[in-house]
Amino acid sequence: MNDVTGLYTIGELARRTGLRARTIRFWSDSGVVPPAQRSEGGYRLYDAEAVARLDLVRTLRDLGLGLEAIQQVLEQRVTLSEVADLHARALDAEIRTLKIRRSVLRILADRDSSTKEISLINALARLSARERRQVIDDFVDRAFADVVDEDSALVAGWMRDLPYDLPEDPTSEQVDAWVELAELAGEESFQHTVRRMVLSGEDDNRLEYGLNLRPLVLEHAGAALSRGIAPESPGARLILDRIIPDDLPAEETAALITWLDLVAEPRVERYWQLLSILKGQTPSPPAVPAFEWVLAALREHR
Repeated sequence: MNDVTGLYTIGELARRTGLRARTIRFWSDSGVVPPAQRSEGGYRLYDAEAVARLDLVRTLRDLGLGLEAIQQVLEQRVTLSEVADLHARALDAEIRTLKIRRSVLRILADRDSSTKEISLINALARLSARERRQVIDDFVDRAFADVVDEDSALVAGWMRDLPYDLPEDPTSEQVDAWVELAELAGEESFQHTVRRMVLSGEDDNRLEYGLNLRPLVLEHAGAALSRGIAPESPGARLILDRIIPDDLPAEETAALITWLDLVAEPRVERYWQLLSILKGQTPSPPAVPAFEWVLAALREHR
């Protein structure tokens, strides 16, 4: 520092602050630390305020703020609080992305994936929350197009019930579940299956009936499966009567068989299981085998 003027050259400022001279020169050229004046030889000279400003700039740069944002703060065009908040949000998004990438790498490390699968997993995991939700919304929109009854609207809402975003630190199982769910929603045959289920229940009370039937199927048909009772065996008839009234008219029985053909669809059940995994819940045990048992028993005994 010049004892007369109280000003510093870039070299003196570098020694005082511990910053490299070229860093100070770059920040000066960028306008965030302007010189107080120039010497007769044209060299930049800095005052004590520049020392304090350099300390602030270094701190903000260490926190990841860009020079443009720092200059806006220094010129009081925005407050430091506003800039810090925006930057913290950006860091949150970056951290979330890094955690998802880590989960993807764990998946790839745990199994022998093909090049196509690696590309798919990476692409789907990198989608934004809005893009992920759009994948499911597009699928549900196609499956439920022009169907406006209350039961279908309720089921459509359940099928859209996807978490807004993957957890901040998703498990490999959750990333895997998201990839499988996106693949499932993109299968044309699966879309057609769900569409047939929607249209088949449009004019009746099949949803309520299905909800009432499910616990009986799980209790009785599930027990039959665990005991190894074949649906074609004579003993299956008594079990079936506990689930489906034996006086059900033939026309309703035929309609029920048609409905069960649609309900006993493993991919639909898998859809619900994947949603549960993404929401951090334990999926319900598979029910499709029990429904398949009832379907086979109906065809055999009614």
